[in-house]
Amino acid sequence: MDFIIIIYIIFGLLPSLVWLSFYLKEDLHPEPKKMILKIFLLGALITIPVFFVQIGLSKLLDLSNLDSTTTSIIYWFLIIALSEEFFKYFVFRTKVLNSPHLDEPVDAMLYMVVTALGFAAVENILYLFSPAGPMSFDQTVTRALIMTLVRFIGATFLHTLCSAVIGYFLAFSFYKAKRKYMPLIIGILIAVSLHGLYDFVLMTGNDYTKIAVPITIILTLAVIVFSGFSKLKKMASVCRVK
Repeated sequence: MDFIIIIYIIFGLLPSLVWLSFYLKEDLHPEPKKMILKIFLLGALITIPVFFVQIGLSKLLDLSNLDSTTTSIIYWFLIIALSEEFFKYFVFRTKVLNSPHLDEPVDAMLYMVVTALGFAAVENILYLFSPAGPMSFDQTVTRALIMTLVRFIGATFLHTLCSAVIGYFLAFSFYKAKRKYMPLIIGILIAVSLHGLYDFVLMTGNDYTKIAVPITIILTLAVIVFSGFSKLKKMASVCRVK
C-alpha cells in the first residue's frame, strides 16, 4: 500500500514540475527559488478552502430545483471555474502583489502560473487516489502514467493558461491611472469563461465536442498566453512594476 501512495504522489506532482520548469524559462530574470516554492505551496494549500467552498455551494445548488442544464452551467462556470480562478488570484493578491520580487510585468504571469501549478499538483494527486479497485503494481503504474499524461496536456495545462491570462491582464492594470481594475476583470472573465466551458463540454458534450472544444480552448489560451509573455518581456526594459 505504501508504494501506491508514493507512486501517486510522484505522478501527481510530475505534470506540475515539468510545466514549472518550462514556464520558468520564460523569465529573463529568474525569481528567487524560495519565493517560487512558497507560492507553489500556497497554491497547493488553497485547494483546502476551495474544496469546502465548492462543497457548500454545490449543496445549495442541489436545493435550488433548477433544470439539469442550468444546474450544470452554474456548477461548472460559477462553482468550479470561478472559485478556482478567484482563489488562485487570491494567493497572488495577498502574497505577491506587494512583494519586492514583483519587479517586472512578466512576473505577474509567472507567479500566477506557479500558484496554478501548486493547485493542479494537489488536484492531480487526488484524482490518482480516486477508487479504481484492486490492481497489481504494473496496473497501478500504467493507470497513473495514463492519468498523468492526460492531465499534463489537459487539466494542468489549462490551469496554468487560465491563471497566466489573469496575470497578463493584471500586469497591464499596473500602468492604468484610471479604471485600473478593468483589465483584471476582463482577464478573470476570460479565464473563468474558458475554464468553465472546458469543464462543461468535457462533462456534458458528445464524443466529438468532448475532443474538439477542449482542444480549441487549450490552443486559444496558449496563443494568448505565449504572445502575452512575449509582449510583457519587451515591456520589461522600459516598464517596471511599482
